[in-house]
Amino acid sequence: MHIAIVSTHSLSSDTPAIARELGRGHSVTVYTRTSSAIKGVRVEQVPAGPAGELSDSDLLPYISDFSDGLKRCWRRDRPDVIHAHSWTGGLAAIAGSDGLGVPVTQTFHPDDVPSAPERRLERAIGRQARAVIAACAGEESELIRLGVPRRNIAVVPSGVDVERFRRQGPAAPRGERARMVHIGDSGAAMAIGALASVPGAELLVAGGDDATRARLGILAKEKGVEDRVGLLGRVPHASMPKLIRSADVALALAPSAPTGMAALEAMACGVPVIVSATGAHLDAVVHGVTGFHVRRPAEVAARMRQLLGDRTLRTALGFAGVDRARSRYSLERVSQELIRVYENVCA
Repeated sequence: MHIAIVSTHSLSSDTPAIARELGRGHSVTVYTRTSSAIKGVRVEQVPAGPAGELSDSDLLPYISDFSDGLKRCWRRDRPDVIHAHSWTGGLAAIAGSDGLGVPVTQTFHPDDVPSAPERRLERAIGRQARAVIAACAGEESELIRLGVPRRNIAVVPSGVDVERFRRQGPAAPRGERARMVHIGDSGAAMAIGALASVPGAELLVAGGDDATRARLGILAKEKGVEDRVGLLGRVPHASMPKLIRSADVALALAPSAPTGMAALEAMACGVPVIVSATGAHLDAVVHGVTGFHVRRPAEVAARMRQLLGDRTLRTALGFAGVDRARSRYSLERVSQELIRVYENVCA
């Protein structure tokens, strides 16, 4: 099967890994507007508009150029199925495949609340695509409310590289303090606020630009925990396994979790997680088995104290997290589920 992956933006963290996994048994080509290199995967750049990353609104005038480029590519090398990412990619893929008889599947990546015009475009794309792939049950429900027919929706979660993110392996150096790591800057303020009720522990925050780090630093000082908070800024993805393995507890408290990737990577490393009760977290994290869902700041502090005070519980949740990540969310399992979706729409 020849699979065409279309993205008008930089690819999400798991997409290149999934593309490589799909490429083990199929021909995969990634079509992107920006210059990208993915080891082990064929990439074709389709120029459209100025170089560099553009917002959806800035990109919209160049969608027709991108779709025309796709059509030229596909007339020369027709794929069997197309998988478009984001609504801008969906627009380009549907226009570029017009008249070719190639089924289009769609993933929206709902990181932000879309505007009303974007919502209307998503609805139109969702109804025209042969299948819309949701990352979790919550996204499936949102798509149904949007007007996408239930029969056209397939739930396929994001995949985690369980060979890179695993229990065994080197860990970042640490001192004697109990360590917690918050993955991502969104939601980190809640973790810093809770730290005041957890004496003796340290909190590292992985993520955030200079302005965000400054804001979180001020908050840590106001809470009297600045000596126990480490603001790491952006941590390279390749360095995250070491950092996660150095922690007793991992946190992901972002108010939205479209993929739940931070929690999945921590679970794969055998570290129990405390996560916001939203989005893909509700699917990925089994409450009380691989970690805990929280909804209020007081719950965060209580779960921090509970986990840091009970090594046996941490160990049990860590082993259960590894098992769930490897059995349900491995790249191999996710790619197999995607192939089934592709085969269904091609039938």
